[in-house]
Order: sequence, then C-alpha cells, then structure tokens
Amino acid sequence: MRNGIGLAVGIAGALLGSMAWGQGTTQDDANDPLLAPVSADFAKQWLTPQTPIKVFGRTYLVGYDGLTVALIKTDDGLVLIDGAVPQAVRGIEANIRTLGFDIKDVKYILSTEPHYDHAGGIAALQRDSGARVVSSIPAAAELRTGKGSASDPQASWLSTYPGVPKVLGLRDGMTIRIGGMTIRAVATPSHTAGSMSWTWKDCEGDVCKNIVFGSSLSPTAAPDWKYSDRKHAPWVATFRATLTKVRKLPCDILFSAHPMQSGGDEKYAAFTKSSDPNPYIDPASCSAYADRFEKALNEKIAKGD
Repeated sequence: MRNGIGLAVGIAGALLGSMAWGQGTTQDDANDPLLAPVSADFAKQWLTPQTPIKVFGRTYLVGYDGLTVALIKTDDGLVLIDGAVPQAVRGIEANIRTLGFDIKDVKYILSTEPHYDHAGGIAALQRDSGARVVSSIPAAAELRTGKGSASDPQASWLSTYPGVPKVLGLRDGMTIRIGGMTIRAVATPSHTAGSMSWTWKDCEGDVCKNIVFGSSLSPTAAPDWKYSDRKHAPWVATFRATLTKVRKLPCDILFSAHPMQSGGDEKYAAFTKSSDPNPYIDPASCSAYADRFEKALNEKIAKGD
C-alpha cells in the first residue's frame, strides 16, 4: 500500500460515565503504579467527568471536559485516540462500558503528543486492552520512557508518566486500516516536535464527514524557552508550516486535544441539549483552529516570549 501500512486486525453493568476516578476504586488500583496520579493538583482542572456521546457515525467521545479522548468503532474492534492522565483511566474505561463496549475490544491507541496530559494514561489503557500503541516516530521514543525531550519548549515544566514499552511510530501520511475504517496520520509538529493529528471519514447512511482529531497547536513554553529567540527560528518555521497544513485539511468535524482550544466545550454542551443540527459539524473548524493559534504565536513573538 502506497505511503501506508496494512494493519487490519481481526478480533477474536458498568460504572457510569459520569463517575469520577477514585469513587469505588479498589485497593489494587490505589497501589497500581500505572494509575498513580500525575500532577494531580494541576490536572484536576481538566477532569470534570462527562457522559460519553456518539458524535457522528461510529465516532464517540469518552473523555473529560478538559481532555478529549475519542473512540472509533470498526467492524474489527475499537480505536482509541489519546489516553489523558493516569488518574483518568478508570473514568475512560467506564465511559467505554457505558456505551456498551469493552476495553478489551480496543485494538489501537493513537497518540497525539508525548506530554503527560494526553499520554499519561496510555500505559494503563494499553495493559488493560492489549491494544497496539501508535504515534509519530519522534514521539515514540518519549512515550517509551515517559520523559519529555530536552528540546521541548516546555521541557522544564514537564512531568514524567508511565512509559509504554512498545510503540509503533508512523510517518506523515501513513494509514491504519481496520474494520472498514482508514485512519490517516498527519504530522503536525508545533506544540511538540512529535505532535500527530489523525483524520478519518465516517458516515451516517449516505452522509459522510471528514473528521480530524487535532493535536494541540498552543505555543506554550516555559519561561526559559522563547519563540522569539533567533535560535528557535527553525521551530517557529515548522510551527507555521503546520498551521498552514491544518488550515487546509478536509475537516467537517474537529476534535482538539483540549476541547476548549477549538470550542469543543461549547459544542459538547450544545450537543447534549440537541444533536439536530449537530453542533460538531463545522467545515470551518480546522481553519479557525489554525487561525486562533497563529494569532497566539504572533503575539508571543511580538512580546519577546
């Protein structure tokens, strides 16, 4: 297969999705190193539980109000995108059960970036499901160790998290094919050098939509790393190229790694009131997402940050 890999896989009373992690947890969970909270005080801002929803076709959301985790149902199993923080894992698994699925039916876990807030829970989710973990090639090395790169703009801020021993790294444009679904890897280096977005087409009857799970585009950096520094000009140039790429993606529905960065929090609230018309369907969403963070990048550089 040109620019892709054949990865078709055959698959041989739950907790409510709104239950917060920690309620009813077992002693084994409390002693489980893969579930030990990471940056608990800071991360709790993202962890208001949400009821899982079917957004469109066979695409679902199973995460939290501040951390997007998507689920795709295929004829040969489930695909999970991102894993939030370790303390979110039991909530994610509960949301999957609430939808009538089983964590053991997850065949792939796709990663958008190797930071703890999106990858911290992947090790536990991989163990519980037996799924194959997939990321960009640059991110794979960080995911294996649970440690950020020294060149990362947030390096001095980053928390470590449970590493994932086996990670498959894909190049830009490669695809995963499973159960009638084709999911394409879109390299989007920006927030991290290894950021990867994921795109697929989903349908309801004869109506099909292009769906994008976009990696974070936020130009966040620790005080010791400045986008305005001339030595970081190559990083900025790559960031700008990514913004142009995202702006041009076929994109009817956008999920961003942090929902509030793309209006996902407002869309979720509207969806739970009425799904007709579907508030997630917005062909301008990827363009608006890129525009927002191009402005943020320009402002950061203008301020000397």
